[in-house]
Amino acid sequence: MSRNAKNSNHEAYVRMYQQMVRIRAFEDNANKLYLAAKMPGLTHMYSGQEAVAVGICEALKSTDKITSTHRGHGHCVAKGADFKEMFCELLGKEEGYCRGKGGSMHIADQENGNLGANAIVGGSAGIATGAALSAKHLGKDDVTVCFFGDGALGQGLLYEVMNMAALWNLPVIYACENNLYGEYTKVEEMAAGELTARAKAFGIETFVVDGQDVLAVNKLSEELVERARKGEGPFFIQLDTYRYHGHHVGDINREYYRPKDEEELWKTERDPITNFGAWLLKEKVLSQEELDQINEDVSQDAKDAVAYAEAAKYPDISEVDMHVYKQNPVGGAA
Repeated sequence: MSRNAKNSNHEAYVRMYQQMVRIRAFEDNANKLYLAAKMPGLTHMYSGQEAVAVGICEALKSTDKITSTHRGHGHCVAKGADFKEMFCELLGKEEGYCRGKGGSMHIADQENGNLGANAIVGGSAGIATGAALSAKHLGKDDVTVCFFGDGALGQGLLYEVMNMAALWNLPVIYACENNLYGEYTKVEEMAAGELTARAKAFGIETFVVDGQDVLAVNKLSEELVERARKGEGPFFIQLDTYRYHGHHVGDINREYYRPKDEEELWKTERDPITNFGAWLLKEKVLSQEELDQINEDVSQDAKDAVAYAEAAKYPDISEVDMHVYKQNPVGGAA
């Protein structure tokens, strides 16, 4: 890489590294909150898949939309969410993005274009496609990215909406995060044939990229987002990645469905943050001291946000039907 290219991309490289570190720090702290019985409900860790969310979301504008999954914290952070409001949401506090009512699996951040996480596997595919249809009808150049896991390839809704998106050339990118396991089942035992073949059947252009390489993900995403803005969508990306934790925080003893040496290999040799940090050092984009400072600053930000959320107020009981019922003009529920 030339010196000029390095300098012109310096800010983007630093931001991508910082955003991946932010996701990892958020997940580490969310896991601690769960283990300490401070967080209600289950949560699903995104650790290990950071390059996917960051590489894609860095190619988007704030007005572009995303839909997320039950493993959605990483997407939320990558799209611009604030630590304090996210931790407040996980702890059920009124300052959370959904006033504490969405929690981990239903968090949304409309201001930054995050239409929400979804506890139903593949459940957001219709929302994402609808958002793309809306943008096209309104004459906007907004693009929507639909994040989903390989497990969602067994859901019929995905095929219905990909068919419509292809017929209508909608500005939507279907981003399949193939972390090799659908819950506790290997992807090759769950999905027959090539994963991309499902989108190819509808005439959708498909791409496969290393989901642990944030630069490769970002380069492809930049190209596809730009093409989608010009009306050349939809597109389908298979992003090969890996989740470090179990399917959810309670999935601790995982040897019966995936070996420990496999987990160790991905963590030591394929970690997206470690490898990108090494690249930044090699290319002299950042020094080791600067990398360490980013890590330290983000870690402190996360700890401060957790403390803030723990001390924050719960919603008042009068809010129990807020956002649930629409009041009619003469009172009562409609």
